[in-house]
Amino acid sequence: MCAHQLQCPATDSPAAHVVAARPEQGWSLLCDGTVLFDDTGELLPDGRVVQPRRVTAEGLAVAA
Repeated sequence: MCAHQLQCPATDSPAAHVVAARPEQGWSLLCDGTVLFDDTGELLPDGRVVQPRRVTAEGLAVAA
């Protein structure tokens, strides 16, 4: 599935690279089988879902 010489990195490792991308559809497939979505959500190879990490308006507010 991937071109890593030894073993593909674990799903929680940032070392995995994109093997297929469909930006018009909003997703990319990593070599470890993870599907990344433009909204920052993820679908892991074992079927687990990582919810999008969205910033709320309160999170953007800056104290004056």
